Amino acid sequence: MSMLTPPGMGGKYRITGDKYPRMRRPRNRRRIVFAVVAAVVALGVAGWGTVQLIDAFTGGGKPSASARAAACKPKPTPSAAPPPPLPRQITVNVYNATARSGLAKTTADELKKRGFRIGKVANAPAAYDKKVPGPALLLGAATAREGSFRVLGTQVRGYQLKTDTRETADVDLIIGTAFKALDAKASADVALTALTKPKPAPSGKC
Repeated sequence: MSMLTPPGMGGKYRITGDKYPRMRRPRNRRRIVFAVVAAVVALGVAGWGTVQLIDAFTGGGKPSASARAAACKPKPTPSAAPPPPLPRQITVNVYNATARSGLAKTTADELKKRGFRIGKVANAPAAYDKKVPGPALLLGAATAREGSFRVLGTQVRGYQLKTDTRETADVDLIIGTAFKALDAKASADVALTALTKPKPAPSGKC
C-alpha cells in the first residue's frame, strides 16, 4: 500500500505510485463566448425590430403612391415669354413684291382659310417692290418678334424679319421673288401646334 492511500481505502480507490493527480479547472471559456455572441445577436434583433416599428408608423421616409404620381405628372416648361397669339388674333397685310400678278390675293385667301385675319392686300410699296430676294419678309412692330412673327412664320419657310416704328399690332407679309407657295397646311399645323402647345416635360423619374 502506498503511503498516500488513506487508511481503510483500497481496491479501485487505491492510489499507487509517486505522482499526484492533476486537478483541472472547469472549462467555462466556451460558455462565456457563447453568452457574448448571444447578447450581440439579441441586441441586433432588437435594433432591427425597432427600425421596422418606426418605419411602420412613419412610412419609412418613402413618398406615398399619390405623391409619386403627382411628381411624375409632366409639367410645362417654364418660359418668361407669354404664349403667342392665335391666328385669329393676328391681322396680316399681304403685299406682292414680285412681277407675278394676283399672288397677294391667292396668298391672303389661303391665310384666311387657316384662321388669320386679313387686312390690306396690294402690291408692295416702292421701298420693297422687287427688292425682297427671299421667299417672304415679315414686317411689323418690335413687339411682334415674340408673338405674331412666330405664328405667321409657321406658314412660310425661309422668311426674313424686319421691324418698323408702327404702333399697331398688324403685321405685313411681303411676298419675295423666291416665293412659291405657303407651306403645306399639314406641316404648318404641326409647327403651329408645337408653338402654341409645347409638350410638357416630365418633372422627374417615376
